Amino acid sequence: MPHTSGYRTGMSYYRYHVFFCTNQRDDGSDCCQRFGAAALRDYAKRRSKELGLAGEGGVRINTAGCLDRCAEGPVIVVYPEAVWYTYLDESDIDEILSEHLQHGRIVERLLIQ
Repeated sequence: MPHTSGYRTGMSYYRYHVFFCTNQRDDGSDCCQRFGAAALRDYAKRRSKELGLAGEGGVRINTAGCLDRCAEGPVIVVYPEAVWYTYLDESDIDEILSEHLQHGRIVERLLIQ
């Protein structure tokens, strides 16, 4: 029988898991890093900590490899809902942090299908 001590079924360790594509394409084609994705990921991590959102039961901001949606601008995906966003600057990140990650409301204007 496998060891399952400490495993919590039906519960996620994080309420939200946010993946930032930070892929850099060497051939100059569309990629998230062209839009400063790594710097904005760092900003999101810092702000989520400052807002008290980070950690167990809260928000985890992670780097992702290519999410294969490069033509749609820089992208992030928020799980568990699998909501995809694009963004341009810190104010867009602030809006996602406040609306979606604090209040559970999807930011329609940044949503991509």
